Amino acid sequence: MPRLEVAADGFRLDDRPLRIISGGLHYFRIHPEQWADRLRKARLMGLNTIETYVPWNLHSPHPGEFRLDAGLDLPRFLDLAAAEDLHVLLRPGPYICAEWEGGGLPSWLLADEDIELRSRDPRYLKAVDDYLAALLPPVLPYLSTRGGPVLAVQLENEYGAYGDDSGYLEDLAELLHRHGVDVPLFTCDQPSDLERGGLDGVLRTVNLGSRVDAGLAELRTHQPSGPLMCSEFWIGWFDRWGGTHVTRSTADAAADLDRLLAAGASVNIYMFHGGTNFGFTNGANDKGTYRPTVTSYDYDAPLDEAGDPAPKYAAFREVIARHAPVPEEPVPAPAPKLAPAAVELTACAGLLDQRERLGSAVHADRPQVMEQLGQSFGFVLYETALPAAGPTVLRIAEVRDRAQVFVDGQPVGVLERENHEHALAFHTPRHGAQLAVLVENQGRVNYGQGMHDRKGLLGEVSVNALAPESWYSRPLPLGDLDRLSFTAFEPASPPVGPTFHRGHLDIEQPADGWIALDGWTKGHVWINGFALGRYWSRGPQTTLYVPAPILNAGRNEITVLELHGATTRTVELRGTPDLGPVED
Repeated sequence: MPRLEVAADGFRLDDRPLRIISGGLHYFRIHPEQWADRLRKARLMGLNTIETYVPWNLHSPHPGEFRLDAGLDLPRFLDLAAAEDLHVLLRPGPYICAEWEGGGLPSWLLADEDIELRSRDPRYLKAVDDYLAALLPPVLPYLSTRGGPVLAVQLENEYGAYGDDSGYLEDLAELLHRHGVDVPLFTCDQPSDLERGGLDGVLRTVNLGSRVDAGLAELRTHQPSGPLMCSEFWIGWFDRWGGTHVTRSTADAAADLDRLLAAGASVNIYMFHGGTNFGFTNGANDKGTYRPTVTSYDYDAPLDEAGDPAPKYAAFREVIARHAPVPEEPVPAPAPKLAPAAVELTACAGLLDQRERLGSAVHADRPQVMEQLGQSFGFVLYETALPAAGPTVLRIAEVRDRAQVFVDGQPVGVLERENHEHALAFHTPRHGAQLAVLVENQGRVNYGQGMHDRKGLLGEVSVNALAPESWYSRPLPLGDLDRLSFTAFEPASPPVGPTFHRGHLDIEQPADGWIALDGWTKGHVWINGFALGRYWSRGPQTTLYVPAPILNAGRNEITVLELHGATTRTVELRGTPDLGPVED
């Protein structure tokens, strides 16, 4: 069977030299009916390999549970890659970063308040062992040593930016080998972290977006012989809410790709196709200020969010052709798009009114965090009675991440983690008035020391300096909206507070498109029960990608959860995206 050899002068496969020319393509960010199309376009650009992470948190949503169905059918994805004659670099984590919720670590790990992530903590390593024991048996047949496409498996991910415990990396390597991985392992780190993040006997690779010669030279100082490889060549970047749409010059990225290949290095383009953070899956960063990542993961990549060739596609294909064979087939044409259509959302359901349909409350003497409630995504609704009428000050030690506050169902303010807000003053109309705090998980931190990111209300919560002794914490994961009861919208009495809005659209022929929410403020969108993701008027993106496979020929149901208020009852389907303004 073919085995990738890490030789002194480079990679070899079947005793022939191999240059890995790869691109990032995350199956979990792409509708599964579109996997084959994206993989074909990878081959046509000249790639011989694709790279994918594996999101532990989606595959194991609860302890003892492991899923490989639908959009998580990794074996099917690997079959499709093999059908295109593509090798695979598999990056199973356990930590993946990826601007993904919690860096791919499942939220249930944080039910142990003092667990040490990415360490030799026995609780963490036991969970990793269980994860690999479930993941690897169905994946082992796809290793190249058994005739499959997977050439190599990554050991952790940019560990040098987090820690320096080689014993932890040794533990992970031992687990991978014990569970049957017999292809080469590799680590990847930014140039300054190569020493801390590497492990003797495991191939080191470097991540960079520029200064190619300096990055490769730094890799050579830590690895005097063996293949030169850039495991993440950053050709774009991700966006955050409130920022601009980040782009990178095509000419600049193509020139650096040419430098990498001219140096004899192997490369993985990050990303070849970014895809979408559907639903609630985006991550966040916190380097002193919390910054959640947007829904689109377009990444200014060669293949855009809808899978169409962008300017970098042709430019990179031309560069690759100077160094390796490229298929003679033409560049694929863009896929058909939806015709513009306006949809009036004529029915509504107030979230607070429907809370009992959406989740069951837990009674305790203090607010329960999401992880204590066994919840990963969505919202938690906290409720207690206010002790007295009059001026009131609510203080919360930590809001994770955004709290909307209501008194007897009326909104009185918002507290945002991003703005370091902890206190809110309002007037309580009566003794025993109901205080409700709706807290949104806007994405667990995916990078750095802030990853132990529990969600909800953390620490002390007080009302006029006294802590209420009775709380109801209601998880609202919003994974199933079927139990909602909608009524026709009455113009004379518009809904107050978070409200689900619903309408229908007839389509003759499904096609890719985007939904625009001009006049709406902040919330989430579902089409035919498929969670498209978050929208927010602060931008940069103002449209959400709608994959063709989620649409029906005929009637389609659109549901919008608006957390504040809208100036319209209408959403629009479009054939073009708007990812926001870019920096000059």
